[in-house]
Amino acid sequence: MTPMQKMWASLIAIGLMLLSSLLITFARAKTRGVVRWALSAAAFLALGLSVLYMLAALL
Repeated sequence: MTPMQKMWASLIAIGLMLLSSLLITFARAKTRGVVRWALSAAAFLALGLSVLYMLAALL
């Protein structure tokens, strides 16, 4: 991986972490029931993808 690709992978990972944080905050504060569960699942999926991008940037 070139340094430029590593930079983009890191930026994507940071963006996914931000998205995950905003989603989980919104889900816990404003929603109930199935919508809350779906938003929480999407947030944890985004967090998992960000971890994979970060690992790709490190290797």
